[in-house]
Amino acid sequence: MSTLTKRATVYLDPVLHKALRLQSVETSRSVSQLVNDAVRDELAEDASDLAAFEARKNERTVDFEDFVKGLQLDGTI
Repeated sequence: MSTLTKRATVYLDPVLHKALRLQSVETSRSVSQLVNDAVRDELAEDASDLAAFEARKNERTVDFEDFVKGLQLDGTI
């Protein structure tokens, strides 16, 4: 973890806090490291999702009703 850190107050569900403490002991990592890694992973997933949306922005959209009719026509439903 960087030496330039910010302090924050986060309120956790007691069961989640217990799980974090147990994982902290099991992995020899601090709760802060675990939380930072989890937040970093979530943000990376969001960035990946945004990139996928950007890549597909020009795709043709299909109306739900038309999609269901197509499923009926091809015998899927």
